[in-house]
This record gives sequence, C-alpha cells and structure tokens, in this order.
Amino acid sequence: MSNHVHLIIGSHTANQSEIIRDLKKHTSKTIVKAIIDNPQESRKEWMLWMFERAGKRNTNNQTSQFWQQHNQPIELNSNFLIKQKLSYIHNNPVEAGIVREPQDYLYSSASDYAGDKGIVDIILIS
Repeated sequence: MSNHVHLIIGSHTANQSEIIRDLKKHTSKTIVKAIIDNPQESRKEWMLWMFERAGKRNTNNQTSQFWQQHNQPIELNSNFLIKQKLSYIHNNPVEAGIVREPQDYLYSSASDYAGDKGIVDIILIS
C-alpha cells in the first residue's frame, strides 16, 4: 500500500515496541536519503518540507517525522487470528482496487503463499 504497511512480526529476543522502533528508524532514514539523493524526484522539496513540518508538531522528534507515532498492534495468539490477519493483509491491495488478485501486488507476501517467490524474503506461516 502506498500510505501504510501491515506486518506480522515476531522475535525471541526483542519485544514488539523495539522491533517497530528500529524498523521505523531505519526505514525513515533510508527513504529520506533516497529522496534527497534522487535528482529526478520532482516532489523532493515538498516531501522534505512535509516531513519537517510533521516533526515540528511532535516534541518527540529532533528534526522531521516520516512515520506516524502510533501503531495498532494486535497480539496474534491463536492460529485463527494469524490466518485471519494474514488474509486481511493479502487482500488489502485487492480491496483498495490496486490489483485483482493478492499475489499480483508486488510488495506482498501473497505471491510466496501462492507458490511463487516475492521480492522480500519471508518465513511462511503454516
């Protein structure tokens, strides 16, 4: 999706808030650098201004803000919930009218579950 992300994550060593914090920190720095380094990006100044403006509205930030501060974590403590949320994630681009079939969305693990290989390495949930 172009304006949000859904993840099923887990770790034996880190808690969920640490994983999300580190993910947001890494991806925001990487994406902002990619925007700055791309001379063909016509919206560069506008996007950087928007990130800076959002950062100034939040005292938790030093300079800018790429991600929203809140998350909506759901503990997946049963196989039923895991399968339900995985189905929701895979069908999100279909419901948004971006693709006809879940596996057709480039940035989804749905193609892996359909027997193909997606662009992101994942661990299949059985």
